[in-house]
Amino acid sequence: MTTHEKVVLVTGGSSGIGAATVEKLAEQGLTVIAAARRTGKLEELASKLRNKNYAVDYKQLDVTNFEQMEQVVQEIKEAYGQLDVLVNNAGIMPLSMLEKRKITEWNQMIDVNIKGVLHGIASVLPLMKVQQRGHIINIASIGAYSVTPTASVYCATKYAVRAITDGLRQELTHNIRTTLISPGVTESELADHITDGEASEAMVEYRKIALPASAIADAISYAILQPSEVDVNELVVRPT
Repeated sequence: MTTHEKVVLVTGGSSGIGAATVEKLAEQGLTVIAAARRTGKLEELASKLRNKNYAVDYKQLDVTNFEQMEQVVQEIKEAYGQLDVLVNNAGIMPLSMLEKRKITEWNQMIDVNIKGVLHGIASVLPLMKVQQRGHIINIASIGAYSVTPTASVYCATKYAVRAITDGLRQELTHNIRTTLISPGVTESELADHITDGEASEAMVEYRKIALPASAIADAISYAILQPSEVDVNELVVRPT
């Protein structure tokens, strides 16, 4: 299989790293399906890229809904006959001190950042095993390696993604590759949804030096474009 024959599903594909990845891979000739909850932004992105004659489609998807995730994978299989790469990118980051007891936000992070990744893995594995090939790319964070104040729960979810990815790597056969990509501070909408004033103010300073989302898209592309016998297991990408 050549790179240009690959079909890729990108979750969280409506903005930030996800949208940059959709654009990057489409430019490289892959068939890309962008999935997210906000169809308006997905439609706008897909239309822009289709006008350039790139192979792009989009699906509405809430990664916390396993049945919806399975349905999207089934629709891709029926439309394209295959699914070669899953980029588990959807994530949220409502930071706060633990003493603020933002229980709802904690649960949302667990649902999206951990369960969403597991739902993606569970949905694509049966198909990839039948295909005897595939690639699962999970987007973590530098928060998967160290913890900072206000980020305890967020970091816990990313530590979990790191553990899940390494366990998956050790379990898999059938020529299925796994990659963990952990971005440092990157331009995205992640910080826009922080409801805690103290944490939000701290992020303004922290994000003054940030990578463009395209830098992470480049890392994802690098992992995908390696020869089939090469599995890039883990990449940490930080601003200089």
